[in-house]
Amino acid sequence: MNENAVKVTIAGGGASHTPGIIQALLESQAKFPVAEIRLYDIDEQKNDDMYVIIKGMLKAFKLENIKLIQTTDPEEGFKQVDFVFSQIRVGDLAMREKDEKIPLKYGLVGQETCGAGGFAYGLRSIKGLLEIVEYVQEYAPDAWILNYTNPESLIAEAVRRKFPHAKMLNACDMTISIEETICRNFGYDRKNWIAQYYGLNHFGWYTSIYDKSLKREVMPEIIEKLQKQPMKVASFNANDQSWQNAWNMLSENLRLFPDYLPNNYLEYYLFPDVVVKSSDSNYTRANYVLDTRVKENHQLAEELRAGQRADFDFDFGEHGNYIVDMAASILNDSHERFMLILPNTGSISNLRHDAVVEVPAYVGRIGAEPVALKEPINNFHKGLMEAQDAAEKLLVDAYFEHSYQKALQAFTLNLAVPSADKAKQVLDALIVANKNYWPKLH
Repeated sequence: MNENAVKVTIAGGGASHTPGIIQALLESQAKFPVAEIRLYDIDEQKNDDMYVIIKGMLKAFKLENIKLIQTTDPEEGFKQVDFVFSQIRVGDLAMREKDEKIPLKYGLVGQETCGAGGFAYGLRSIKGLLEIVEYVQEYAPDAWILNYTNPESLIAEAVRRKFPHAKMLNACDMTISIEETICRNFGYDRKNWIAQYYGLNHFGWYTSIYDKSLKREVMPEIIEKLQKQPMKVASFNANDQSWQNAWNMLSENLRLFPDYLPNNYLEYYLFPDVVVKSSDSNYTRANYVLDTRVKENHQLAEELRAGQRADFDFDFGEHGNYIVDMAASILNDSHERFMLILPNTGSISNLRHDAVVEVPAYVGRIGAEPVALKEPINNFHKGLMEAQDAAEKLLVDAYFEHSYQKALQAFTLNLAVPSADKAKQVLDALIVANKNYWPKLH
């Protein structure tokens, strides 16, 4: 690794979140001096659009000395790079739409990372991410993989089993999005926070938020504010009603369970009937993303090709900064603190040791050093986590063993699925929809 000229590959380079990561890279040159960026994607058109956008960003930042490559070839994409940022979406938004709409036909939660749809996405993502890890092992065995690909608990479990020594960190930006939205609503600064949190990915709780500038605990007052009134969407989710609905449900969750600040995704597990009732089975989140971010990125690329656009006024929240800060902490061995998804090797004393949990960890040159909770977790959270973790492990079993029975058990145990009958119906429908992506189950 050349610490003064880092090479980065973005796997899933054509994704709509790529400009946010690039912006963070360009603004972090002092601590993370990137010399080469490679956009790797199997979708040539989307990758080409993103190449045009990133070229424009390099020009606007006066950093055209940074080498930019676009490719669909794995060797060109990964050979001798230092870091791989993975944000692949196997099956793209067309399959996400099916993940969301098929469960709704059976009265189940339709969501890309939670419930039956999340498990469908998981069986596709495992194959895609394992392929990325194989490429890195072959072409850049010393590279660090920083993974944003969902569903992260399933990804982390599968990679742990097949590549136990892979240099890989799994991170989700949802906790920082929650924190950033709270701060923009109520006037805090998350850079001053020391947060205590535990759970599974998209399935956890804050137990403490200490504000260093105020020199006190602030979580109780945040909970009180949220109980009185839901927070408003931040500018990086502006005009997105689905996110406003999520913040409304977060406040409803807190009215019933006020002791801890929950991850907003818990609505899909604790209030699945409410979510289904409020869902539009004809127009889901996938349709919204297609009509907004995807179209906007393509339009921006076309304007740049025609020489009609030179400004870049983006607000991506903390999504890009988070993964770049993590890479910089590895590069500089600075041991900054992040929320990471990793095996429970003692962080939660009364949870099985091989559960894939999300907890704070310090990151340096040798990877993650997770924080151990001071006390065992309560029985309510423990029971929820144990059931969902077991369901996820069964699904990973089903992937490697090609087992229909294990898949059925996984869908049945998933907390967003209320019965074995519904589990079988939706599993069989998703098998048909994913025939080109899932392993053949028997």
